[in-house]
Amino acid sequence: MTIDPGGGPSSAGLGGELLDLALSAHGAIGWRFDFADRKITWMPGMDVLLDMPGATDEAVRDRLTELIEPWAATADPPAWLRDVDLEQPIITAQGETRLLHLRARAFGDRRTGGLIGLIREVTGLHRDRQAMEDLADRYRLLAELSPDAICVHQDGIIKYANPAMSSILGAESCEWLLGRRVTDFVTPQSVVEMRKRLKLLTAAGTATPRSHAHLQRVDGTAVPVEIMAVHTTWEGRPAVQVIGRDITTQKTAEAALRYQAALVQHVNNAIIATSREGVVTSWNPAAETVYGVPAEQALGRHVEALVGAPLRPEALVAEGGVTEAVHRHRDGTSLVVRISASEMDSGYVLVCADETAHRQAEQDFATVVAALDEGVIVVGSTGIIEAVNPAAERIAGSTAAEIIGTTPTSWPFFNDAGTSMRPDEHPAVVTRRTGKQQNSRVIGFTRADGRTTWLAVTARSLNPQDSPPHKVVISFSDITESRAARERLEYEATHDPLTGLANRTLVLRHLGAARRRTLPMAVLFIDLDNFKRINDSLGHGVGDEVLRIAGNRLVRATPGEALVGRLGGDEFVILVHCDGSHAMLRRLSERLLAALTEPIHVQGRQLHVNGSIGVVLAGPDDTRSAQDLLRDADVAMYKAKAHGGGRCAFFDVDLRKRVQRHMVLEQDLRHAVRREQLWVAFQPVVDLRTESTVAVEGLLRWWHPLHGAVSPGEFIPLAEESDLINPIGAHMLREATSRVAAARERHDLDLHLNANLSPRQLEDPRLQDHVQQALAESGLPSHALCLEITENAIMQDPEAATRVLTALRELGIGLAIDDFGTGYSSLAQLRRLPLDIVKIDRTFITDLGSSDELEVIVAGIVAMAHAIGLGVVAEGIETAAQLAIIRDLGCDQGQGYYLGKPAPMDWLFPPTAGRR
Repeated sequence: MTIDPGGGPSSAGLGGELLDLALSAHGAIGWRFDFADRKITWMPGMDVLLDMPGATDEAVRDRLTELIEPWAATADPPAWLRDVDLEQPIITAQGETRLLHLRARAFGDRRTGGLIGLIREVTGLHRDRQAMEDLADRYRLLAELSPDAICVHQDGIIKYANPAMSSILGAESCEWLLGRRVTDFVTPQSVVEMRKRLKLLTAAGTATPRSHAHLQRVDGTAVPVEIMAVHTTWEGRPAVQVIGRDITTQKTAEAALRYQAALVQHVNNAIIATSREGVVTSWNPAAETVYGVPAEQALGRHVEALVGAPLRPEALVAEGGVTEAVHRHRDGTSLVVRISASEMDSGYVLVCADETAHRQAEQDFATVVAALDEGVIVVGSTGIIEAVNPAAERIAGSTAAEIIGTTPTSWPFFNDAGTSMRPDEHPAVVTRRTGKQQNSRVIGFTRADGRTTWLAVTARSLNPQDSPPHKVVISFSDITESRAARERLEYEATHDPLTGLANRTLVLRHLGAARRRTLPMAVLFIDLDNFKRINDSLGHGVGDEVLRIAGNRLVRATPGEALVGRLGGDEFVILVHCDGSHAMLRRLSERLLAALTEPIHVQGRQLHVNGSIGVVLAGPDDTRSAQDLLRDADVAMYKAKAHGGGRCAFFDVDLRKRVQRHMVLEQDLRHAVRREQLWVAFQPVVDLRTESTVAVEGLLRWWHPLHGAVSPGEFIPLAEESDLINPIGAHMLREATSRVAAARERHDLDLHLNANLSPRQLEDPRLQDHVQQALAESGLPSHALCLEITENAIMQDPEAATRVLTALRELGIGLAIDDFGTGYSSLAQLRRLPLDIVKIDRTFITDLGSSDELEVIVAGIVAMAHAIGLGVVAEGIETAAQLAIIRDLGCDQGQGYYLGKPAPMDWLFPPTAGRR
């Protein structure tokens, strides 16, 4: 069809009429624009639509061209295949704005085609749409600002929730709720009822009756709500709108009313309501009990007739509302009743408390107080003593007449330190002023007869609910005898019974308290040198007297404020505050040692003792505990003793490091066997006549994973101190016998094993079993094993050592005395021991060749040993000259680095070595 300005579309017949009808039904006017000649045509009515009635075609064309210009100017072939829309405003002659909607479609190409489209006015449509948006916005605001909780759920999923609903559920925001299942926020008990209610929503607009339910907050707590649901739509589909209101406050109020009603029914006090004329209108069960009158008989009667005494509620309220009176039970029994009256709109309410039992109890209480052995005094709110019981008179040594009317502060009280008590310190004064109870305060009191009495005093407010100053009741008991007994026990628990000095408990307590001061604290740990000899040679009686004298001398030699204590045995400690000067502490130590070294006369004997002192200095910021300080002082004392005794040594950082290493190694040594860190090195023992290796000495070695090789001189003492030496020694013996037995078998050697025994191992009752087990497991012949015991170990207790060595000798093994010449034994003493070999200590070998005296001594040892049938081994041979001298002096065997260093068995006798 064609569109022209005059005649409209040129289509004929029914089709054209239908097109006109369709366009008129939508208020649209058709138009066409050709790209080639930029000609535009339109259907009739365009002038009216463009608010140009009767305008010329030229004016209409200009206006229409102006409206479609965005398309005409920018259209390109890709856009021709699409429908395009455009809304353009026009201003009418009256100044109003009208909105036109233009819709067009491209046809043809850029040369032969154009645009064909429609124009219609949409001003009213836009106005209607805006009205709908305004209505929706008003509804949204109503929903958002509503105090009622509102949400919409569709298919069980929340689509909308207002802030009130978010608040009730405790959600972070409304948006947080969207997309979650509505049943997540309904308690399980309410879900079933909710589903029943939703089944009632059969059509749009229907609503459920209001009902109660419980919603479940995000934190899991339940919220009671009054709720209803409405059938609605959401985005064109059925949905449910829920409106709820939090009724927690309402429920609380209802519960309060029920509680108040229950309270009235169940309280022990009679609660009576009357009219203004005094006629009873309410009579609770407690009133029935108190007066013995049922409620049905009480209602409608005057209250005076029921309580058996004058009672005018209006007069009682006027006089203050509270009184106490004697009423009568129905059976005539007297009742002491405390009455409280209040006015209400319809009359009065009376609360009648039966005080009969209370008054009787007060009388009974007064009788009991009078019979107590504990003193009781009542002090009024003015601070004056108002009452005393007989026990208080007896304890104070004064009569009631002498006590009543005075104040507690006027009596001669003093505190635990013996200082007169200030008035504001007295328990009665403190309680009277603050109301706070004072419990078991120990106070001294001087009686009228001059005798000192110690009291345990408790002060309580008689009525704690009152405002200060309080009325106070003071109770007290005489603890003079028990205090004296306790002081004796305390002294005995904190003092050494032998010397009277502070014991370890008091020293630790004092050290812990003293370190809180600002001055440095010095700890001097004193150990008497060689005190054991006095005990062993002269007996413990003499030893105890020496300890008492030593303790007294230490006290006299120390400053007055210092604490001197005995920790036990011959160990003493001195705690003294100082300026931290090492020079001052060294002078103090020298004074203490000088006092100790003065001759001591006991039982006609003159004795001399000395001591070693370890010093630890602890500043105010030192974090070590009292136990740690004692331990460090003890370590420093051993350092002094290691340097020969009779001197002092200070604990320092290096010593601390050594102690810490000592502790770490001790702990690690406990696991060294299990972790296979211990191994046995073997040093050759050579027959000096044949120059062949006839034995090896098994020497224990420790390879630590962190510290590497640890010296035996360091870890063997650790093992002895910590009681590890027995299991470690047994392990070492099993290892050594096993390896020597294997070497004997592999190389066909008559090789012997020398193994050292620690002094502590001699005390092990299982030593003989360990030796037997090692021989049995390894297969080493008993005659091929020789156990070496140091001279000092034997001389500590020769009799006990003889018993142990004899038992070992019965196993068929050899025995040797090691380090001979360093102790106090003689060959005459050794003759009585079951020994086979004497090993001369290396200190005699080192200087051979430079000292003729040493050669004489060694020659004498060799000759005497041979005389009693003992073999002789020289230790520590490190040069050819020493070896030559030893051989010339007649030693049987030699051992030392010159002859062979300690090494693994496979190094001494390689597996590939040929058999002998």
